[in-house]
Amino acid sequence: MPADVDELRESVAEAARKLGRRGLVLGTAGNVSARVGDVVAVTATGLVLADATIEDVTLVGMDGVVSAGAHEPTSELGLHLGIYEASDARAVVHTHSSAAVALSLVTDELPPVHYAQLALGGTVPVVPFAPFGTGELARSVVAAIASKSAVIMAHHGSVASGHDLASALSNTELLEWLCGIYLSAASVARPRALTDAQLAATLDEVVRRAYGTAASVRRD
Repeated sequence: MPADVDELRESVAEAARKLGRRGLVLGTAGNVSARVGDVVAVTATGLVLADATIEDVTLVGMDGVVSAGAHEPTSELGLHLGIYEASDARAVVHTHSSAAVALSLVTDELPPVHYAQLALGGTVPVVPFAPFGTGELARSVVAAIASKSAVIMAHHGSVASGHDLASALSNTELLEWLCGIYLSAASVARPRALTDAQLAATLDEVVRRAYGTAASVRRD
């Protein structure tokens, strides 16, 4: 994570543009932030993410007070700050991606349908609907993501966190892919989920291949 605040702001703007290029956001439907120490760089409200520039990224403290930037931060600022306050995450990505929204309309959770889902913490919960930008929504997301790297918001979208912007973006893409897999399978029959034993065996294999060091599960 860049230490210089201008680099931090530019990295958030670049992440926002990537979301647009990869079709994970439509217009202004999403927001991105990254944290270094007690400084959070977050995209502005009403921003078309695909067109984000450094001027569209605001700096705020963990108390929510703006310290730099010409624009008001996203209405979901409380959600971002809540995740940072409650975890060691250093980046948060929120999108209204289509597969995540669609899945939120038909189920209360995304069960583990692929071993790669271990990277998100296994089963991904769908938190109940609450209006955007509200404390109710922020509290629900913060509570649900406590032991996860992603959650789905009913009738709304997804939130993914990570130790940096690259990992938060990767988790966002992974979640959208998994939601698409679930929906494709559900159009034929009830999807089969991996069992706890199967997930545990996969984790054992990850650890064995990493010779006891931490490793992330990939879609190989």
